[in-house]
Amino acid sequence: MSTAPAPPRTNGSASSPADRIDRLFAAQRSHAPSVRATDVAQRSAKIRRLRDAVYDRRDAIRQAMHEDFRRPAPEVDLTEVKSVADEATFALDHLEDWMREEAVPTPRLLLGTRSEIRYQPKGVVLIISPWNYPFNLTLGPLVAALAAGNCVMIKPSEYTPHSSAVMREMIDDLYDDREVALVEGDASVAQTLLDQPFDHIYFTGSPEVGSLVMQAAAKHHASVTLELGGKSPTIVDETADVDDAASKIAWGKFTNCGQTCIAPDFVLAHDRVVDELVDGLRAAIDRAYGDTPEARRRSPDYARIVNDKHFQRVHRLLSTAIDDGATTAAGGVVDAAERYIAPTVLTDVPPDTPLMQEEIFGPVLPVLSYRSVDDVLADLRSRPNPLALYLFTESAAREERILNETSAGGTAINDVLLHYMNPHLPFGGAGRSGIGHGHGLYAFREFSHARSVLRRSGGSSLMKQAYPPYTRWTKTLINWVMKLF
Repeated sequence: MSTAPAPPRTNGSASSPADRIDRLFAAQRSHAPSVRATDVAQRSAKIRRLRDAVYDRRDAIRQAMHEDFRRPAPEVDLTEVKSVADEATFALDHLEDWMREEAVPTPRLLLGTRSEIRYQPKGVVLIISPWNYPFNLTLGPLVAALAAGNCVMIKPSEYTPHSSAVMREMIDDLYDDREVALVEGDASVAQTLLDQPFDHIYFTGSPEVGSLVMQAAAKHHASVTLELGGKSPTIVDETADVDDAASKIAWGKFTNCGQTCIAPDFVLAHDRVVDELVDGLRAAIDRAYGDTPEARRRSPDYARIVNDKHFQRVHRLLSTAIDDGATTAAGGVVDAAERYIAPTVLTDVPPDTPLMQEEIFGPVLPVLSYRSVDDVLADLRSRPNPLALYLFTESAAREERILNETSAGGTAINDVLLHYMNPHLPFGGAGRSGIGHGHGLYAFREFSHARSVLRRSGGSSLMKQAYPPYTRWTKTLINWVMKLF
């Protein structure tokens, strides 16, 4: 890394957000060669500073997320602080291996050569992160971008201003903005950033905005990682441990007030167990948040919808489903003043109501029944590929059939959400639910260019015998090569 004195920070020095973005990008583009040359120790030091800062600011992070949408402190600790720290620790433990040249085999036709893959930084990259898990989904990708040796610009969501302010202060304290810079603002700021010729864009958000990001990236031939969403189904078959399934589904659905991209979006339960499952969901809600509507409203362990816009959207989906004939099996209470929607379970939900067509992203869980696995597969094939699919079963044959005949970004069997927490697994979507992968080695490679390198130590090459002019001997040799090699 360059040891030259850093220039004055650009924060606040530009006359407009666009001017500041132009200056930041130009500074990072100029400085990228120095960052590219950093070794394992230098990159590790950046990651370690970030991990330590997240722990040091644990109270500030908790407070910010409570002010943004009343996230309970234990949820913040587990899904934000620990998640980022674990991502950083995993990178620190494996970075030397990730950066090492990867030798590959040599075909017989290329005898006398040796080949390898070098993972090199893409250059200047952009991370656009969402509001639902602002620290996790901003700083987790930042770990990978730093590990890969990039300069990074970050645009967090304007919907969680307190969380963004904590991250801005943290980034300003930790890094020279020629290497890492955080830019706050609304959609117009995001568009200004997308106008810059970044080398890679890592976006987490909705499929609709993801399409716009792809269009902007295409103008500059930039690669993208898109972590999107979708309606993640949960299947509970007739062999499942229903009480266990109900407890896990309720936790996965109502954590963060349902504002989780891999939350169970709807449940398909076998006819034989659907009533038992609904009873189990009611019991799980009572245990977690209180056994009366007022107790649930007062619970310190239940978050709120992030803003009025999203509250109105979820409320509209809920009320329309009820108007269309759905039955409220649990919850259903709303309070616009608090942006509160109780943990809600619906049955008898019409398949054509908007609740069953749009990603809910809120604390409303439709439970539908089915008679045969063929019906389940037909339903899932009619929908875009989800970000996650969950299956509760004790049947190994059922498990294999669902895995083999469906497509999803990730899957957990007899559990929910936990596949996200294993850093050895890639995390990402399929089709409409995403492109590329996050976490660990997979995120490091998203932010890296896999450079092919072939070396010949000297001497002659068999391939020279196939150079023009194409004589009878050359043609005979090529025919021989085609048969034997």
